[in-house]
Amino acid sequence: MVQVSPDTNNHSWDHTSGYQFHDDTIMGFSQNHLSGTGISDLGDILLQPFSGSRPADSFRSSYDRDSQQASPGYYRVILTDHEVEVELSASERVAFHRYTYQNHENRGLLLDFQHGVINAWIDPTEHVIDSQVAFTSDRRIEGYVETTSWVQHKTFFVMEFDSSYSSRQQLKALPGEKAPKFVLKFEDVKDNRLQVKVALSTVSTEGAERNLRAEIPDWDFDKVRADTERVWEHYLSKIEIEAPKRQKEIFYTGLYHLFLQPNNTADVDGRYRGFDDQIYQSQGDGHYSTFSLWDTFRAAHPLYTILVPEKVDDFVNSLIAQSAVQGFLPIWGLANKETYTMIGNHAIPVVVDAVLKGIPGIDPEAVYKAIYETSTISHKNSEWELYEKYGYYPFDKLGRDGESVSRTLESSVDDHAVALLAKELGRDADHDRFAKRALFYRNLFDAETGFMRGKDSNGQWRIPFDPLEATSPMNNPGDYTEANAWQYLWAAQHDTEGMIELFGSSDAYTAKLDQFFATETSGADHHLGQEAMIGQYAHGNEPSHHVAYLYALAGRPDKTRSLVQRIYNDFYDNTPDGIQGNEDCGQMSAWYVFSTLGFYPVDPVGGSYVLAEPQVERATIHLQNDIDLTIQASYAESDKKQSVEIELNGKHLSTGILKHQELMNGGNLIFNFR
Repeated sequence: MVQVSPDTNNHSWDHTSGYQFHDDTIMGFSQNHLSGTGISDLGDILLQPFSGSRPADSFRSSYDRDSQQASPGYYRVILTDHEVEVELSASERVAFHRYTYQNHENRGLLLDFQHGVINAWIDPTEHVIDSQVAFTSDRRIEGYVETTSWVQHKTFFVMEFDSSYSSRQQLKALPGEKAPKFVLKFEDVKDNRLQVKVALSTVSTEGAERNLRAEIPDWDFDKVRADTERVWEHYLSKIEIEAPKRQKEIFYTGLYHLFLQPNNTADVDGRYRGFDDQIYQSQGDGHYSTFSLWDTFRAAHPLYTILVPEKVDDFVNSLIAQSAVQGFLPIWGLANKETYTMIGNHAIPVVVDAVLKGIPGIDPEAVYKAIYETSTISHKNSEWELYEKYGYYPFDKLGRDGESVSRTLESSVDDHAVALLAKELGRDADHDRFAKRALFYRNLFDAETGFMRGKDSNGQWRIPFDPLEATSPMNNPGDYTEANAWQYLWAAQHDTEGMIELFGSSDAYTAKLDQFFATETSGADHHLGQEAMIGQYAHGNEPSHHVAYLYALAGRPDKTRSLVQRIYNDFYDNTPDGIQGNEDCGQMSAWYVFSTLGFYPVDPVGGSYVLAEPQVERATIHLQNDIDLTIQASYAESDKKQSVEIELNGKHLSTGILKHQELMNGGNLIFNFR
């Protein structure tokens, strides 16, 4: 629930996570954040300590870059203008701030309840809809703020200081502001050090109070930091790799990014505020939100089923619970609200994959009810009567920004998942219906051009047609979502065999892949996700992520290995710009983690992984029940890798496919290159 960190700005696309490495000043430190999304929200309740004399018109401060330390569970920086050392840590629901004032005069603290990480099209004065802030003692404040940016949500809080404030001043509000800002002064601070705890809740101040008492009842910052680091060490140790320092830094930073979300929105007693603003009780150990599903269904969620299956039931049950309230599974869920961001209903493959993999604690019938209703009752961007009438989304029925091709293709992926669970549960008629829908993508394949193209309700292709033109609803509306026809050609990732049939042969299919990776574009529009390019392959946006692995499914694993290695080495680094494009809640890193290990879930609901080549000589995945899977790569003396034999526990994997249950049984996965 809490991700406390610095905000260097809060009102532009470059600051969707609050912090921008290149900025020279810090506004303050807010309590919750998103990780690498393309839209802004959270950043609730800003604190900014100061001492000495400060500029009269701003509480911003420059900072000493060399003083910055950042590690899982801890952040430190020195604010040079304000002469304060800031340290941050947290438990799950409580942020812990420690300020050491280097100037003993005018020790103060700004409390800004109007603050938030806000989308550029929202006026900062209109960000807060309602608020209530009460000073219940000279060491305690409680209240809530209700805000809107990406979604509208309520954040309740209890804030405590380990020293009493000596004075309080409310700052003048700007016209339209509905939340206060205060400056507190602290004359008597032991050892010039002030500590602040901020407990959050989606439910009530009483819930925030319970969270505070349960998680950080005392004032031992170092203990909280150590406890938090131990939790992170537990998760980051799920995989051990033998690799050079730079590669390890990229890899474990990737695992860190993966585990920053989904976020638990439930209090310690399991209560949470739902989609309809009512209070509910979580079914398991928590209720989760922050589901960037258009991104994370591809690799992040399959990776969760391997590394943290004990969490997956709560993820799934949270999605099902939100579906029961809002009428369909979340599309992009944040703070238990629906953002309606991106396309498809990609909670479907996530929840179906969990059931088919046998994750305990999930009711298959409840899952099926949710996916069936989501796939048959129309809602925003899912117009099922239209879809089933035509067997695709006709572009002339969707309006100017309809994304007709992308919506058809991605719905086919979801329909495939519904068909699989229908078959598993013995619903034969439903299976046949959705298996047919899973092939609707073929209705948009133009054999003459070799692309998936927009088609109108009369069956006519959209003209003119340029397969290199990228489209997006926000800045160049058309048939594709943040991509072009080249990139969406491969979106039927659930049916590679069917795609090969459309091209006539594996040779023709691989020839088209060759052309995809070789066709250069001049002046590509980077605002449409066209980043980290190899030909038309755009690793900076998710629809391309599985494409390099398609060669292996078409009988050319050597080409998969070559391309994966190139992407792996060229598009990731241990620097502030070490990820191309948005992190997108762990999906960019999930690709890196899977590719490090040597396999990838091309069909994320198929229960299997396409094998390629480990990017390390040895890795060990620590699975449940003290089971390990050790992955090794051995090479002949020659650098030329002509062929590979892959063995799992002495058994030759001739298909180049690793099944999920085989992986979870552990043992030794060996790649012998000759």
